[in-house]
Amino acid sequence: MMPTLRRTALFVKRLTGGLARPMKHPQASSGLTVTPYRGFGSRREAFLTGRVFHQAPLVRGIPRRGFLRDLVDVGRRIARRGVAEASVDIRLGDNHATVTTDRDGYFEARLPLASSLPRDRVWHLAELWVTAAEEGAVRDDVEVFIPVSEPDLLVISDIDDTVVYTGVADKLRMLYRLFIEQPHQRMAFPGVAALYQALHRGADDQGERPILYVSRGPWAIYEMLETFFQLNRIPVGPILFLREWGLSLRHPWPRRAEAHKEQLIGRMLATFEGVPCVLIGDSGQHDPEVYTRIVEAHPGRVQAIYIRRVDKREDRQRAIQGLCDQLRNTRCDLVLAADSVLIAEHAEAQGFISEHGLAAVRREAATAPGDDGPEESGPGDAG
Repeated sequence: MMPTLRRTALFVKRLTGGLARPMKHPQASSGLTVTPYRGFGSRREAFLTGRVFHQAPLVRGIPRRGFLRDLVDVGRRIARRGVAEASVDIRLGDNHATVTTDRDGYFEARLPLASSLPRDRVWHLAELWVTAAEEGAVRDDVEVFIPVSEPDLLVISDIDDTVVYTGVADKLRMLYRLFIEQPHQRMAFPGVAALYQALHRGADDQGERPILYVSRGPWAIYEMLETFFQLNRIPVGPILFLREWGLSLRHPWPRRAEAHKEQLIGRMLATFEGVPCVLIGDSGQHDPEVYTRIVEAHPGRVQAIYIRRVDKREDRQRAIQGLCDQLRNTRCDLVLAADSVLIAEHAEAQGFISEHGLAAVRREAATAPGDDGPEESGPGDAG
């Protein structure tokens, strides 16, 4: 009984700490606050997004750290309100744009790059200045990924149950993995690091292809994911979240993510106009269906869909096989695979990665701990 109570108490404590984590940002003390996401772009334009909100002040007498502070910060986070009609001034090099937040405080900016950026690096720093009625201006910086030259391939990947095992289909298990496990305890699927490194470097092992990540998780785990990527040597890229998980009084429940994911990937494709891409996801949610619709909406752009099989149900496999058949007459292969090696073998055969990259994936997968996924699978009907 006592061990169970201790585990429950630990769960509550770490869950509270995880939800309170965004409140630890230096700008989150009180007043006007901006939370930007990492941006991305081509040599023609950049895309940035984020949220502006008003933060309630911390009550005097609350300790600087500990469970009570976390509990108060969770309350402050739930009570915070997005600031509508705030002006967000963005500068990237000599390029400039001003956008206005929507009714929930979110903003999206497409920044034309009329003035070229330095070509000695791919990460650039954008400066944000935010002003709102009767509020003092606030400033923040955010990194933006801009390839040195036009990439030959764009990689767009889900994170949850694709890169890291979270168990999205099991909500309680997902909460445990998101908030209880530390970054070094989170489990990457075997061979994932080598696979994404190979996709990043390309067929000549010299490239710096953009890899854009989307996640169903909350903003609270952003720092955890960054640390997890670094610990597992997975190429870091812009991570865009599909929803805020409704931690507000206006929206008390998570919003559906499928339609927003489609729109978000559409924006990515528009930013890298004409660049072919591959989409990577898992079978546990709606990735195969969403990706198939993207193939149909953007003919010729998607070269391959890689789906990690994490769902053993036969009806789910039949549904995905139906999508394979649906794409038979397109240029896109839908590959359903239980491990990273099968994905890498197809990618090498298509010229997306090098032989060296494929060998690295095989070595990493062979020496990794056992995968939680099914033991048997094969590629879908590669049309």
